[in-house]
Amino acid sequence: MLSVCAAVASAADLKLKITKKYINFPVSHKVDRRAMTLSVRGQEPCRFVIRLADGEPDYWVFRDVSNLKGKTVTLSYEGSEAALAKVYQDDRIAGEDEIYNEKYRPQYHFTTRRGWINDPNGMVFYKGKYHLFYQHNPAEREWENMHWGHAVSTDLLHWEELPVALHPDTIGTIFSGSAVIDYGNTAGYNAKDEPAMVAFYTADHPKSQRQCMAYSLDEGLTFTKYEGNPIIDSYDKWQSHDTRDPKVFWYAPGGHWVLVLNERNGHSIYNSKNLKDWTFQSHITGFWECPELFEISVDGNANNKKWVMWGASGTYMVGTFDGKKFTPETTKLCNLNGSAYAAQVFNNISPEDGRVIKMAWGRISFDDMPFNGCMLLPQEQILKTVNGGLRLVSRPVKEVGQLFTEAYSGTDLTASQANEIMKRFGGNDVLRIRATFRLTYSTDAGISYRGQRLVNYDMNGNRLNGEFYATEAPGSMELDADIYVDRGMVEVYIDGGLYSYSMKRDVKSTNPEGYVFWGNQLELKNLAVYTVKSIWDNGK
Repeated sequence: MLSVCAAVASAADLKLKITKKYINFPVSHKVDRRAMTLSVRGQEPCRFVIRLADGEPDYWVFRDVSNLKGKTVTLSYEGSEAALAKVYQDDRIAGEDEIYNEKYRPQYHFTTRRGWINDPNGMVFYKGKYHLFYQHNPAEREWENMHWGHAVSTDLLHWEELPVALHPDTIGTIFSGSAVIDYGNTAGYNAKDEPAMVAFYTADHPKSQRQCMAYSLDEGLTFTKYEGNPIIDSYDKWQSHDTRDPKVFWYAPGGHWVLVLNERNGHSIYNSKNLKDWTFQSHITGFWECPELFEISVDGNANNKKWVMWGASGTYMVGTFDGKKFTPETTKLCNLNGSAYAAQVFNNISPEDGRVIKMAWGRISFDDMPFNGCMLLPQEQILKTVNGGLRLVSRPVKEVGQLFTEAYSGTDLTASQANEIMKRFGGNDVLRIRATFRLTYSTDAGISYRGQRLVNYDMNGNRLNGEFYATEAPGSMELDADIYVDRGMVEVYIDGGLYSYSMKRDVKSTNPEGYVFWGNQLELKNLAVYTVKSIWDNGK
């Protein structure tokens, strides 16, 4: 990784007076990464590494520089002068006509136009828009150069990608974190009619990971970093580089802010009155990365609420929280698996809405594409009493329903009858399938596509795609699956969202079979198939 505090010795410079919206960069994975600095007089320089192609590029990436029109940008590059000469500005992204239409581009899961994405960050609802920030390398399709990308949506489905929000600086690259709206002006940044959007993130440096903040008065389009950064530097306390991913929220009963932070072997809780000065309160072990802590009603009863804490892997505990300490009342549980990672809940959802909504990163690579990684479907969280215990249920938000049109619905089908029906959809790699499997034997049963097993349930060993899963009803021989097939990926919700998983789809399979149900005397109690409308129809 490039040390962002290292001096940059340029081998070549390119000066551009900005008259267009984008700077386009040619990328080739046949060359090594080299350091580049983008400098504008009077502004903090942006340093990153890039594989600039000096021959035919594999693809092009871009920087939105519309806010720099009329200014002169200097690009200093520690690599080939010939490669730097290929960089140019334009009002169009190089290859723009192909964006959202690429061979393996998911059609109803969020992906960035170019580059790498991972953890969702800074998720907050404000002025009718859901803000999704995310870990982003705008310079290539592999992990590096962590920035915060930014997209907004009014319906959690159709996203408008905005310019990069946070750039690496001398403290470090911009790792994961969260955002709040400071209605009470506790940090002192609010304008007359505009409360500050305050972002909290980890600055990653080879020596340590430290927590920082920045504020925005234009709804996250531009941020000003706090001059007193870092706000938390806990390396000496923990003697660990693993201190990252601050999740911040307002705790109304105590009238203070709460920050939950991954530190070494678990999650720590800090308090603050002003978002700048933080006091350590407690620590709970057994979690790793990307902490989340939120309050939620039990069985929809607003007068009976519990708190849920989870980590990046999808494990969680239910318990109580007094503003300083989380006390678990359950063992660790899990409600998502597969490619899902680092899920985060939206802050600032209106009381009228009342939902707890999360999104997770889908750790899925898209072969030969100029982008990588995706976000899984936004999910509503429900705390449900199941067989006397509390379980977290995750199901796609109601807004997702507008994307689907029912193409078939039937009941009480044999596997062979269902397979005849599925032949109609064999060539469709963007589909939704709802099926209730009725098993008469405890051997494997499920559904595959082009030979890849999307659902594979072994009732004898209670194994669902290799992971242990027991149905809710004791002795049940039924399994309900809601299967979302997208280009290059699959997302599956089991038994109404008690369990979910996602995975990469084998897009290069040469198996000629379409959708096939299998299993010893398997029956389909219910089967529904839906066609899907792309979220990118108006994406440009």
